[in-house]
This record gives sequence, structure tokens and C-alpha cells, in this order.
Amino acid sequence: MLDIKLLRDSSKAVEENLLRRGDKDKVRLLYDLIRLDSDRRKAIQDVEKLKHMKNNITKDISELKSKGKPVKAKLKEVKELPNRIKKLDGKLSGLDKKCHSILMTLPNMLHESVPQGKDDSDNAELRRWGQQPKFNFTPKGHMEILQQLDMIDFERAAKVSGAGFYYLKGDAVILDMSLQRFALDMLRKRGFVVVEPPLMINRKAYEGMIDVADFEMVTYKIENENLYLIATAEHPIGSSLMDETLNRTALPLKFAGISPCFRKETGTHGKYTKGLFRVHNFNKIEQFVFCQPEESWQLFEEIQKNAEELYQALDLHYRVVNICTGDIGSIAAKKYDIEVWMADGKFREAGSCSNCTDYQSRRLGIKYREKEGLPPSGFVHTINNTALATSRTMIALLEQHQKEDGSVEIPKALQHYTGFKTLEKA
Repeated sequence: MLDIKLLRDSSKAVEENLLRRGDKDKVRLLYDLIRLDSDRRKAIQDVEKLKHMKNNITKDISELKSKGKPVKAKLKEVKELPNRIKKLDGKLSGLDKKCHSILMTLPNMLHESVPQGKDDSDNAELRRWGQQPKFNFTPKGHMEILQQLDMIDFERAAKVSGAGFYYLKGDAVILDMSLQRFALDMLRKRGFVVVEPPLMINRKAYEGMIDVADFEMVTYKIENENLYLIATAEHPIGSSLMDETLNRTALPLKFAGISPCFRKETGTHGKYTKGLFRVHNFNKIEQFVFCQPEESWQLFEEIQKNAEELYQALDLHYRVVNICTGDIGSIAAKKYDIEVWMADGKFREAGSCSNCTDYQSRRLGIKYREKEGLPPSGFVHTINNTALATSRTMIALLEQHQKEDGSVEIPKALQHYTGFKTLEKA
């Protein structure tokens, strides 16, 4: 959520940000909010004036009584004030709700380095790592590999759960678990605290973390409960410090979340959906950082580096792209994607890194202070990064390290965890 002071003092900058994002429709909302905020501040002043008047008249009545003078006129005057105050309080409450509702829809301010563009085709490639695999045979896709190894079953999962679910079997399960432990061990060595979060959170917590419009498209709601299945460990970790004030000396706080993730994936028409690439539940290791505003950009690059070094240790060919204005979404100020090379010759997203500045923390009320006992100095910054989403990492590993006989070579960095060097049919 944006600072309302920014809208009051720099409305043109906010308007330019909306136009840069292609959100022309929200420009009207911006100026509606500025007008409503002006009405709201006037209503606050009017309420305070009436309360001040009520206090003064009450004092006058007391003085008049002590002097034996008539108070009838004053009593009549003071009797009318509570209803006037109540009416104004009701108006103020309504204005508060309208202002908050619009504030929740306005996107974060973009960093100046975010490239201009309409969609993912305009994302700017920053770098590549590794070499494109070369095969002396026609490489297979991950689904064909797993099916021939008898390690995945979408058909039986569809009978019990519907499309987009699967049974992972045999050593593919060990591979999935090994990827998770491999990522956690690396992050633990770098000072991250491992967290296994709740798999359901309430709406207030969720609204602090995501675009309200994403509720219907992304999240699964628990029927008759104010609870939603998490789409990533980022959401319960980020909201865990809701309404808290942290000491500056405690920052940064670095967490490595491990969890299954649940996503509706509504609105994916036209996107790549084959096999494990876009499913309704998968496992993921997430980096999440709470930090001081002045250190967020350095930490943004640091956790991006952590993720890249995981892929490098797995000897996976990838590229990093800077997400453009038309593809970035409303929460992040800047975002990188790691895209892995797949057997059809294309790069596809395996994970992302976002600096959300104070946008989430302002929604959630997560502040910092100079030291214990002092008032808050401001809002913390939040940064998140997909260390490893095991399903998509597994796709890259299977397709890049496959062998002609249908088996898959396990990267040396993982062999300690898997206990085997080759993924092959039992």
C-alpha cells in the first residue's frame, strides 16, 4: 500500500507510475482518492471542533452553576452535540473505508531500472549462465522421461483430484525431497532461519501480501472458514510480524520457508501448462527478508545471487530477466525471474525475486524503531525470492541431464542427498 502522504504531495509522480504500468483506468481512482482524503481530513477537523466545543460548553455550564446563573440555553446547546458528533463519526468511518479500499488497489512505485514493456515478451535479459546442453539424440520432455521411468501418474490423480494434480513416485520423490534439503542447507549456512509455516492463513494476513484481485485467480478458500491455503511460504512468513514494531538492530531478519504451495492457476489460457510446469500443488523453498529501507536493494541482489548459485551447483543452464512494467504485477517495485532452459529450446520461469519495498509492510503494519522504547521510525522493507520450486527445478534437471537410455544423471551436489547417481527405472 502506498503512503497517503505520497499521494497528497506527489500526485503527478503516482499518476506517471500508473501510466508507466499501463494502469490508465486507475488514474481516475487516484484523484478520487485525493478528493476523498481531503473530505476525510475536513471531517476529522469538524469532529475535533465539535468535541472541543462540547468540552468548553460543559466547563461553561459548571461555572454558571457555581455562580447560580441559568444554564438552560447551554444545556440545550450541549445536548445537540453528541448527535452531530455521531453523524460526523459515521461519515468519517465511511470515508476511511472508501480511502482504504482505493489505496489497496493502487500498485507499488516502480524502481527506475524496471524496463518499459507490455508483456513478458518485453522482459529484458540481463545474463545467462552455463552452456545449452547438446545431445546426440532427440531429447525428451520431462513428462516422457518420468512416465517411462514409471515415476509420475497424472491419470490416476485426475480421478481423485481433477486436472493439474499428480502422483510422484519412486526415486522422483527422493529427488524432490533432496532438492528441498539441498536448498535449505545452503541457506542455513548463509544465516537464514528455516521456517515451516502454517499452510492456511486468514484474509487479513493474505490481503497484506497479495493483490486483492488475485484472491479469485490464485487462492483456494476453505469453505465456511476465514482461511485460505497458502500459494507460497512467502505469505505466512511475511504476515507473521503483522502489527509489530521491530528494533533496527534486529534487522535484517532472513527466513528460509519450506512448504507445499496451492494455486488455482485460473487465467492461464495461452500459457505453457505441460506436465509439472503449472500444477495446483508443489513444494518450494522460499527466501524472505525483513530489512531496513536503506539496505533492501543490496539484499535484493544478495538473495538473487543465492538462488542463482543453487542453479549453478545443479549445473543448470539458465538466464535472468528484468521483468518489464507490463508483467511485474502490482506488489513489487522491481522483479527478476530465473528462466531455465528446457528441451524444446525455450527458457521458462523457474523462480522470481521481488523487492516490495514498504508496500506489504505498510498494509500489514510492520514497523521499525531506532531502539526499544522509542516510537516507530518507519516501515520495514520486504524482499522475497524463490530459492527452489522443486517441480520446475526438476523439469530443468530431467531435461538438461537426461541420457539416451532414458535415465537421468544426478548432479554431484545432490548425490549426497539422493543416495544415487542416476535416476533410472527400478
